[in-house]
Amino acid sequence: MKDLTNAIFDVSIHDFDTSVIEASRHRPILVDFWADWCSPCIVIAPILAAIIKEFDGQVALAKLEVDEGDNMKIAGRYQTRGFPTVILIRDGEEVERFTGAKPKHFIRTFIENHLD
Repeated sequence: MKDLTNAIFDVSIHDFDTSVIEASRHRPILVDFWADWCSPCIVIAPILAAIIKEFDGQVALAKLEVDEGDNMKIAGRYQTRGFPTVILIRDGEEVERFTGAKPKHFIRTFIENHLD
């Protein structure tokens, strides 16, 4: 098994371009736009974490707490309309997204459809 210590990480407006956009040139990055008051966000968090572990480092998960600091500006950049919004970034660009808590099989297929 690969070292997964960097597979799931918190991100903010200050390191988003480096930690997500630039890093997505090496492997796809799922960005979880979430808030602590959002029940579906709490539901989906452990599902996302479990799936990222299944992919054994092929894809990473960046967690962006939209209510922290100026993080809502990143949510605005991607025109998120609800939370959670999960966006797959690859080669610096948005590939696809979904909103709301989804079942494990949906998220697994969502990722598999964008891996080589």
